[in-house]
Amino acid sequence: QVQLDESGGGSVQAGGSLRLSCAASGRTGGYYTTGWFRQALGKEREFVAAITLSGGITGYADSVKGRFTISRDNAKDTIYLQMNSLKPEDTGVYYCAARTVPLVIRREPTEYKYWGQGIQVTVSS
Repeated sequence: QVQLDESGGGSVQAGGSLRLSCAASGRTGGYYTTGWFRQALGKEREFVAAITLSGGITGYADSVKGRFTISRDNAKDTIYLQMNSLKPEDTGVYYCAARTVPLVIRREPTEYKYWGQGIQVTVSS
């Protein structure tokens, strides 16, 4: 089973920045860290950003475009999410997710098989 470990979360004031990391370990078996999702209390898990295996294509939720940047390091099977100009509505638990070889952007949680445990991001006003 693939294990995904998120790091870099925490609490910041509005306008601040955080960088999340997600590293895969164990027997990946053809699965790759690809996307970031988030879930606010009492809300459905929603797509944030994703990146193809080559890093050549990225996709973002409209709510984070221009503020968040996703990147990857295939040598480490790690993806990153640089979050700038954070807003209180960005608060939630952030999850990284893995799927089979990502040649295109997938935005639905059901497209991903493995998930990290989640990491809290809190943005205060």
